[in-house]
Amino acid sequence: MANIVNQFSEIPTTAVSDAMDGMNNMESSIKPLKEVYKVVGRAFTVQMPVGDNSMILRAFNEAKPGDVIVVDAKGDTYRAIAGDFMVSIAQTLGIQGIVVDGVIRDIVGIKALDFPVFCKGTTVAASAKSGGGKVQVPISCGGVTVHPGDLIVGDADGVVVIPQEKEEEILKKAKEKLEKDEKREQQVAGNPEAIRKYLNEMISKL
Repeated sequence: MANIVNQFSEIPTTAVSDAMDGMNNMESSIKPLKEVYKVVGRAFTVQMPVGDNSMILRAFNEAKPGDVIVVDAKGDTYRAIAGDFMVSIAQTLGIQGIVVDGVIRDIVGIKALDFPVFCKGTTVAASAKSGGGKVQVPISCGGVTVHPGDLIVGDADGVVVIPQEKEEEILKKAKEKLEKDEKREQQVAGNPEAIRKYLNEMISKL
C-alpha cells in the first residue's frame, strides 16, 4: 500500500469528514492563513498553558520532518503562540505545518514564508516562556481529541483528525465518497433533466 499520508494528501477534508460522519472536525474558526494551504501529516501534540509557548520550542526540536505541530492553546486569542521567526524555524526543520486553537502574529511575514499555518487569527501580543506545558500527550484542539501520531488533514474548508487506529478504514471510505461524488457530478453536470431526477430521488428519501 502506498504511503497513507500521501494518499490522504489527494483527498479533500470534506470527503474525509463525510467518511467519519462529521465527528472529528475541528471547530470552523480554525482556518488556513491562505486558502491554497493543504497540510497532511502525523500529529506532534503540544499542551501549553495560556500565554506560555515554551513547549512550542521543544516541539520544534523534537518533531520529525513531515510532522504537523498541533497545539492546545485553550482557544486563547490574546497572546500569539508564535511569530514569523518561530514559524521559519519550523519550516527550516521540515515540519509540515502548524495547527492551533489559538492565534499567531507577524501575519505578513508568515504568509511570505508560504508555510501552512491553521489558526483562529492574529494578534499583536507575544507569549511568555515560563517552562509550562507538555509535548506528545493527548490534547484537545478545536473541540477534538488529538493523540500523538493521529493523522491531521487540513485545507481551505478546515481541519479533520483521523485516529491512527482507523486511518485505513477512513481512507477507504473517503475514496469511495470521492468517487461517488465525482460520478454524480459527471451524470448531472449541465443536464437539467438529470438534475431534476437526482433532486426527486433525494427528496423521496426524506
